[in-house]
Amino acid sequence: MAESSAQADGGLRIAPPRGGAASAAPIGMAEAYAWCGRLARSHYENFTVASWLMPRAMRPHMHAIYAYARMADDFADEERSLARLDEWERQLDSAYAGAPKHPVFVALADTVRKFDIPRQPFADLLRAFRSDVNFSGFETLDDLLGYARYSANPVGRLVLYLFGYRDAERQRLSDLVCSGLQLANFWQDVAIDFGKDRIYFPRRDMARFGVTPAAIGAGAADERFVALMRHEIGVARAMLRDGAELAHVVDRRLRRDVLMFAGGGLRILRAIERIGYDVFRARPKLGKRDYLAVGWNAFCGRIAD
Repeated sequence: MAESSAQADGGLRIAPPRGGAASAAPIGMAEAYAWCGRLARSHYENFTVASWLMPRAMRPHMHAIYAYARMADDFADEERSLARLDEWERQLDSAYAGAPKHPVFVALADTVRKFDIPRQPFADLLRAFRSDVNFSGFETLDDLLGYARYSANPVGRLVLYLFGYRDAERQRLSDLVCSGLQLANFWQDVAIDFGKDRIYFPRRDMARFGVTPAAIGAGAADERFVALMRHEIGVARAMLRDGAELAHVVDRRLRRDVLMFAGGGLRILRAIERIGYDVFRARPKLGKRDYLAVGWNAFCGRIAD
């Protein structure tokens, strides 16, 4: 994504073990959580912004989850290193065995213990990051959503665990929000992703609308590309709106975050539409007014795009 893993350490000296090194320097619990917090605050992303609305006591645990995912993402996206991801999973196993070493896992092990969080969502994220290293695109929308199942949905499920929710229906609604937000981010970053040799549009959808990889590479926001974008945005918008129903079945501590996530995704889609779907000319992004609007709507218990 945006930064290398060295930068992802937030300017700190402690880094993940390289080349099979046994461990990072010993670190206390408070320092480990502070480490994760500095990393989270150093990145300007929806996950971190939404966490501002969370109860203060929950934020360190959100930061620990974020730090785990952020660094693994950087190993895949910036370093393209399966070896680093393998080492990260070994560190995860050590944390679940009660022997965390890296500061991320010192904090994460404490969060996992306090909230009885299963290992699977963390492992699912690593599965997605490994597929990023060997990216091959997606044939159908179902294939793309299958990727989001591992790349995005575990984050929402981890948040639900923090608030004591473990049932299938709330997880289903959370998955809709997370997958919808993932799609919104993909359509926001079409040009950036193409520069990384990635096209997230399902190949069958591209064929249906007559859009070729060459046209995307040429930055052709013609009527065929616009039709494709309208279709994909419609799918993402429906998912976000349907998933926002989660806000009605969680307590007020989490309700505003759900609305912030879903509302932010809808606002991204609207930003793409406002520039005529020409994501090659400029990356559509949210400004301070957008975040204030999304935050105010979430505070008032509503969603608006």
